[in-house]
Amino acid sequence: MTVETDGGDATVATTIADTEPDAVDEVDEEASDTEEALIEEGEIAGDYLEQLLDVLDFDGDIDLDVEGDRAVVSIDGGRDLSKLVGRRGEVLDALQELTRLAVQQATGVRSRLMLDVAGWRAGRRSELSTLGTETAQRVLESGKPESLSAMTPFERKIVHDAVASVEGVMSESEGVEPNRHVVVLPA
Repeated sequence: MTVETDGGDATVATTIADTEPDAVDEVDEEASDTEEALIEEGEIAGDYLEQLLDVLDFDGDIDLDVEGDRAVVSIDGGRDLSKLVGRRGEVLDALQELTRLAVQQATGVRSRLMLDVAGWRAGRRSELSTLGTETAQRVLESGKPESLSAMTPFERKIVHDAVASVEGVMSESEGVEPNRHVVVLPA
């Protein structure tokens, strides 16, 4: 507990730890429970994907991780994994959704799991981040808005984040799916 004075009147300020000694432990337990739940999601997803790969007769190593507030599952190392990515990641997006549904069926909770195959999503994230930054720089120099091609919500989010890191410009999404796209504007 700390005591603060303000013009002669003493006021008392307390922290959560002062009023509830176990509160800090509870916060740590909640974080641990959340991480355990995400690990469980990853394991369920890994089992589901392993069975799917067996049915499809594909080879691949499944890697499970937790990044921030979501489980991340990667399939790497097999031949012909590009077939699981598809054109512009369409098959990958469908596999991700099926995997999320399998996790939801097992846990009863909607999953935000992220699936990557053969590093495609990681590579795409890097490309889009570079595209967003370069476009923002061009708009900053020219002062003229620039529209990008249609993208998925995942792709637009990456571009918006990259543009937000450049001061003096901003971005908006315009249009209707599947033609929704990012427009970068001077701020």
